Amino acid sequence: MNDRDLEWEAVKTEHLVQDAYIDFRRMTYRLPDGTVFGPYYNYTRRNYVVIVAMTPEGDYLCVRQFRHGIRQVTCEFPAGGIETEGDYDYQMPAQPDVSVEDALDAAKRELQEETGYQSQEWQHLLTIPSNATMADNYGYLYLATNCRKVSGQHLDDTEFLNVELLSGEEIEKRIQNGEFQQAMHVLAYELSRKMLK
Repeated sequence: MNDRDLEWEAVKTEHLVQDAYIDFRRMTYRLPDGTVFGPYYNYTRRNYVVIVAMTPEGDYLCVRQFRHGIRQVTCEFPAGGIETEGDYDYQMPAQPDVSVEDALDAAKRELQEETGYQSQEWQHLLTIPSNATMADNYGYLYLATNCRKVSGQHLDDTEFLNVELLSGEEIEKRIQNGEFQQAMHVLAYELSRKMLK
């Protein structure tokens, strides 16, 4: 069987929630053997950036904020959605429709808004589906080195977060102890370590 023979055909789509934040769908598919089966659930959200940001001294810029999915305050890297004009394009199947340059602009904006730091030294680490099982958005992972404080924070109305400087050893310890809980952020950290060798 080639890959084309493994594809599912969408035969019914119900938009359960469709607003400025998410398009959550109940789907029915025709499977490769012809069976029609459902429901399957999937969703569209904005593409986003994750920034592994380092100071000239080699410390990592992290933020602490409440994450309602796990109902805990987490330690993670600066991150945020890539702003788009107008409504979402709910075309299926989705593609990574943001250029690396647009994502880089978003990464620079998010870093300064959340931490007050800027960098002139950026490297794209990876663009990867956020959750290929259920979602069609992409994470754009970056490394920013020699970050310097240039301003205070400029947080959105719903953002409440504190900046925390951590050494690589402290981050690795938190990862091992389950205290650095965002999977994409752990991936970005591991990729950045390879890039810095």
